[in-house]
Amino acid sequence: MSSVVSILSPVPGRIVDTLRGVANAVRGAGTALRRRFDLLRGEAPPNAHTPPLRFLAAEVAELFAPAFRLFKAPLPIERAVHPRVVILLPGFAANPQSMKRMARELERAGHTVKRWGLGSNFGPTAENFEQLAQRVCSVKQRYGQDVVLIGWSLGGIFAREVAKMEPGCVAKVITMGTPFSHTPYSNNVWRIYQAVAGHHVEEPPVKADVAQKPPVETVAFWSPRDGAISRRSACGRPEERDRAMALRCSHMGFCYSSEAILALAEELKR
Repeated sequence: MSSVVSILSPVPGRIVDTLRGVANAVRGAGTALRRRFDLLRGEAPPNAHTPPLRFLAAEVAELFAPAFRLFKAPLPIERAVHPRVVILLPGFAANPQSMKRMARELERAGHTVKRWGLGSNFGPTAENFEQLAQRVCSVKQRYGQDVVLIGWSLGGIFAREVAKMEPGCVAKVITMGTPFSHTPYSNNVWRIYQAVAGHHVEEPPVKADVAQKPPVETVAFWSPRDGAISRRSACGRPEERDRAMALRCSHMGFCYSSEAILALAEELKR
């Protein structure tokens, strides 16, 4: 009998410890959830410049038709005389699959197209900057050629910063609808970004002067029809990039539209 009591006696204490752990986990989750809701609030500064909301509505509609992008007819794209090695960097909350049509068409032109190797893009950290920099140098070593970084939206921030870290491995940076200039509030999605990424746009988890031009050729694609990112932010000032090119696509269209892909193919010839 005493042996049975000795076995059962620790059980209540274990139950209490388990309940205490569950309560702490619930409190922690509640605190995290409240912080995410707080990050949805706030006001942009007076100098922020945002695209018209009618363009943002068009971007939302684009989210419901990703499957049709892969079934578009092949483009009249020319074979490259001097094929390049390219790494595609997806936008915020997107993954390499979102740029599959672009990859396919650039490969048809003879370019070697590689993924960035970081999965979905949920914002910058010192660790994923370093991982991407290592991948860029590894790709250069493998193919014996400096790499062209093509970054869509937030992916362009990664491209610009990695080019500053490893300029000897990067031939060119091409950004598409990337918010590297003006203020971090010059867009229609900063609240959503804050809630998902978990930090204020003015307090990124990495130290970076995103407006500073990388020490390699840097080209900025932007669009007056971009419903997410302001043209002032995506085009940038002359000292922040070497050249800027205006397209007529939506923000989502940068990653798959025929116009954007053909413009990239031309840019890779330079």
